[in-house]
Amino acid sequence: MAPPRWNSPRKEMDYGQAFKENGCCDSSTKVQSYEGGSVSISCPYDSQYQNNLKSICRGNQPSTCLQQAAVTSDKGRNGQFSLTDDRSTSFTVTITSVTQKDSGSYLCGVQRNTGLDVFSAIDLEVKEWCCVKSNQLSGTVGHPLTMQCPYPPQHKTNRKFLCKGDSHRNCTDMVMSSSSSNQTEHRFTLQDDISSSSFSVTIKELKAEDAGTYWCGSDSQWRAGNYSKIQLSVGAEDNQMNTTEVKQNSFLDDVREKNIAVTVWDRMNIIHMILLLVWLKM
Repeated sequence: MAPPRWNSPRKEMDYGQAFKENGCCDSSTKVQSYEGGSVSISCPYDSQYQNNLKSICRGNQPSTCLQQAAVTSDKGRNGQFSLTDDRSTSFTVTITSVTQKDSGSYLCGVQRNTGLDVFSAIDLEVKEWCCVKSNQLSGTVGHPLTMQCPYPPQHKTNRKFLCKGDSHRNCTDMVMSSSSSNQTEHRFTLQDDISSSSFSVTIKELKAEDAGTYWCGSDSQWRAGNYSKIQLSVGAEDNQMNTTEVKQNSFLDDVREKNIAVTVWDRMNIIHMILLLVWLKM
């Protein structure tokens, strides 16, 4: 009796070879996402299987895929995994709040009523947020500072905001475009310029504690390409400038005192002249 065979969307694979190579399918689809975001994986299938059970599992072993499925079409959702089937030619698996631990190989599976199941391979890569655009800014205590935050043109009606925190996953909103009622710090003002697809945030009277990491953007799904990371440093005013101002003030004070002294002396001379004239007439 001939050994059973596994099927992939493009090419049939020998059952014994699949276990020997510990893998499935002659090719895989590459999918990328960023930490903290969501990713959707499309799994195609022939229309004749529209009513069959669908699933996705981690790894590349067809023999145990259904038993170890992360989610199946009859349940629809399991933790961060959800599966929707258009009952036509594909089903979609969505993974929310992805981390780098979610990177790896996956198998989309379609159970057949007779014969062997059909699989397609997925290679998921979850990237760090190190690749987000990053800017360095510096300001001075007591002075204002403005941050510029570009966004995609299609986000012109989205809520814009600036938040502060070492990580985008632990970030406190400082100012938002939608409402000021939840604003953390009222020294922050946000102005949206739709024509240039950017918004600016101005901080008036900087404080030393304003230093830190800020994130600005317009995408509630935290897709990295739609955000900017700003590293702000805040320094004290230049001591040399303060010394110069003190010297200038001292000089002005000296001039004022001398002017007052001259004015008093002139007045005394006038009084003496008047008294002399009066004495001469007597």
